[in-house]
Amino acid sequence: LPPGQGSVRRCLCRQAIIACTLLVALAVVPAFAQKESLLVGPGDLVHVLVYDTPEMEQVVRVNDAGVIALAYIGEIKVSELTPAAAGRLIEKALVDKNVMKRPQVTFTVDQYATQNVSVMGQVQTPGVYPITTSLPVLKVLSLANGLTDLADRNIVIERHSDPSQRVSYFLSNNGNDAFARSVLVYPGDTVLVSKAGLVYVLGDVGRPGGYPISTNNAQMTVLQAIAMAGSANKTSQSSNVRLIRRDSHGQRNDTVVPLAAMEKGRQPDITLEPDDVLYVPFSWMKNVAMSASTIAGQTGSAAIYLAK
Repeated sequence: LPPGQGSVRRCLCRQAIIACTLLVALAVVPAFAQKESLLVGPGDLVHVLVYDTPEMEQVVRVNDAGVIALAYIGEIKVSELTPAAAGRLIEKALVDKNVMKRPQVTFTVDQYATQNVSVMGQVQTPGVYPITTSLPVLKVLSLANGLTDLADRNIVIERHSDPSQRVSYFLSNNGNDAFARSVLVYPGDTVLVSKAGLVYVLGDVGRPGGYPISTNNAQMTVLQAIAMAGSANKTSQSSNVRLIRRDSHGQRNDTVVPLAAMEKGRQPDITLEPDDVLYVPFSWMKNVAMSASTIAGQTGSAAIYLAK
């Protein structure tokens, strides 16, 4: 541009920037739309319309293989496609088979067969809930009225499109982490909330019983478990606590845990595993020799204390 027309130059630059931004947006939007759209699946009832050709209108159901059979075309696979993508695929088939030169196909789903999500396990109201699009896992859990007190916070989502694909999600007690790491649940998926592992604290403690591992990081240590059980009583042998744990072969291993030294910081704390048993012996005057099998047998009648 000639000198003196700087304002025109700036205007043209702004227009160029806007045009580039629109092009980028148009390129990105389809990718997100593809991810968010409800895909065609087996059992769906679909409606195919061809512009200005009413005789080609068809309503068919997608079979178990994800295929529909259309007049003039034959069989065509539409499962795992968005309705818009399925319409473009049918347009291409009409052209390839020399049925039409420039077809305009409208593909819609009249009835979704995969519009439910199953929420199972440790939720307040397990069941099947209707959804029409992908939802964050937190919203899906709210449909089932949230978790129970015995719920494991490691949640597993099985994908409807590929049952072998399982997505794990940890529902943190920290709200920011729970939202930041949220994953999407799609229609037809199954959400499973398992039961949290229990740690048993028996013997001379304030509240002997079983305690779910429901801490913020889904881990529990010896000191945490003892604290939840109301601490060891003054009459206990806190220097001779026993940890009873099954190994990979199902055998019980009996290990002495120096609780008194742990409480004073002289020994490192120990992370517990589900079904571990901590036994706090009574004083020498009250103590009765007990085997690991006898102690472990008491877990069957132990009261289960829920986190409040």
